[in-house]
Amino acid sequence: MTDGLEADVEGMAEIAERRDELAARVRTHAGEIARELAVFQGGDYGQETFNTDGGSWTLKYEAGDVQYLRFDPKSGSEIYVVSSKQPPEPEALETAMADYGAFVAAYNEYVRSFEGILADVSDEFPEAESTAELVAERDRIVERIRDVCNAMASQLHRYDGEYGTYATTISGTRWELKWEEDLASYLRVGGSDGVYLLSQYGPPAAPEVRRLAGDVPAFVADFNEHVADLEADLAQVSFGDD
Repeated sequence: MTDGLEADVEGMAEIAERRDELAARVRTHAGEIARELAVFQGGDYGQETFNTDGGSWTLKYEAGDVQYLRFDPKSGSEIYVVSSKQPPEPEALETAMADYGAFVAAYNEYVRSFEGILADVSDEFPEAESTAELVAERDRIVERIRDVCNAMASQLHRYDGEYGTYATTISGTRWELKWEEDLASYLRVGGSDGVYLLSQYGPPAAPEVRRLAGDVPAFVADFNEHVADLEADLAQVSFGDD
């Protein structure tokens, strides 16, 4: 009744060790292919499928390393030869390795199919036009706008406090000047999502300057009218019987 308990148990450690060694070699070898694909395709991640007579191989990579290598045989279940999980069963690995050489051959053929693809592409290009003259003119106009807005800021500072905003509507669009002491902080046209003709970050695009600069005189004229109205109101203030 106890004969079975006395029988020797065959160990599988040697098979598992051989499986792990083979799986590690495949990961290293497939990793070389993954790095080549990443360099060729110009991305940190991606995947490519290669067909063989025995099935198809899909190599997925990220940061130049293998995420998985999957073999889909024409008959039978798919096999993850390389994955982030445990290695495949020895029998499944044996099945996949019987076709692994064909996979590498398919990859090599894929690479060779691109030979000479850039041979007829010219590397002679026309000269790029300089924007220096345009930028200089843009900066000259913006600096002139800044000068007049600083003059307005100085007047606003004198009678309306250390800092604040002056806003009005020109041609149906809101113009807002913010000042701090004697200097203009910004001149914004079009509300919170509008164009900053003046700002602390840099000048606007030249087309925006062209579109809006023509309304600057009207903005200044409106400001002057505003000042004139204030002066007229103040002129009516009196003390005593004067």
